Amino acid sequence: MSELKKLKKAEVSTHRDKKSGTWVIIHDNVYDLTKFLDEHPGGEEVLLEQAGKDATEHFEDVGHSTDARDLMKSFLIGELHDDDKAGKKVKEQTWSKPAYSTSSGESGSGWKSWFWPFAIGLAATLLYRYYLSYVTSSSGKQ
Repeated sequence: MSELKKLKKAEVSTHRDKKSGTWVIIHDNVYDLTKFLDEHPGGEEVLLEQAGKDATEHFEDVGHSTDARDLMKSFLIGELHDDDKAGKKVKEQTWSKPAYSTSSGESGSGWKSWFWPFAIGLAATLLYRYYLSYVTSSSGKQ
């Protein structure tokens, strides 16, 4: 694969519509989404709102699928010039991991993910047993 073209943010910002091209920055890479406007499941308005800007946060907030992330590779036209990079690159391997992954270092993994539900369940069970023993002992004293 050939070296990606280095683009300045100022150049990307001039491509904000169908006529001049619809370019967005995602994780310091530049994508030309002009041909994808009519196909985007969220509608072209969503893409045009972000055109010419860094759309990384918006892209990640939506939670795009692995298929969408694979598709976007076909629209890659370059990367930001080193002077303009925001440092928001994401390792490609993390894109394909499910949100419930249990590998170490991720939130919700290991014993912490079940400790509080277990502790609350145990406390509820003990309180219920105490209540039952109180009700049973109270009813026998008549």
